[in-house]
Amino acid sequence: MTDRPTLIEMTDIEKTYVVGEEKVRALRGVTFNIDRGEYVAIMGPSGSGKSTLMNLIGCLDTPTAGKYRLNGHPVEEMNDDELARVRNREIGFVFQTFNLLARTNALAQVELPLIYAGLPRKERRDRALRALEQVGLTDRMHHNPNELSGGQRQRVAIARALVTGPSLLLADEPTGNLDSQTGEEIMRLFRDLNEAGNAILIVTHEEDIAANARRIIRIRDGKISDDRPNDSSRAEAVARAKRAALEAAVPPAG
Repeated sequence: MTDRPTLIEMTDIEKTYVVGEEKVRALRGVTFNIDRGEYVAIMGPSGSGKSTLMNLIGCLDTPTAGKYRLNGHPVEEMNDDELARVRNREIGFVFQTFNLLARTNALAQVELPLIYAGLPRKERRDRALRALEQVGLTDRMHHNPNELSGGQRQRVAIARALVTGPSLLLADEPTGNLDSQTGEEIMRLFRDLNEAGNAILIVTHEEDIAANARRIIRIRDGKISDDRPNDSSRAEAVARAKRAALEAAVPPAG
């Protein structure tokens, strides 16, 4: 139990797609809450419905039936323009493929959402600098994506997601294009951001990535199959990372 305000409230969520003459029930009565400041992983195999659920949480789609409240806003009643406004105000997206502009430096990448929001230049610059500082990348702010490593590109993407001050960071397989060591660095950054008060929701099929979260929601066949705290996750994840680093550092015998 927690006395923190509810950020996400999903009740009896259904999502049905029409494929040819068939109806496909991607989600079947999904119900859960997420509070402000939580760190949650949503896990499920391919075809489980986790991507559909992510699209609904991110206001990229609306449910066929059920109720979805995001920070008190009734998402299921919104039209496309209203969904776009809620996305821009409430959600910072982090994608597996980074989604950065090729010929734009890191500072300008992070400023971009604030340009769309109509903020004046100085405020945009100040907020973008603070976001890059949060992810430890101020020394690379004038570099374009082709001058950055994969981990640095993802840090730029995270800074861009943070810069609007969203209620939720929504990350879709955020380490999918990174090697294991860089992936652990990005997950450590997410842990630091959560400890600073940011609500984080990671959608993944990888157990070791989900293990970093404080709570894991598992979905299968369009239904929640398990939803429980993951209190021991951090120690276990850190121990695994240390073991892996030690094994990699030991030269082969002979």
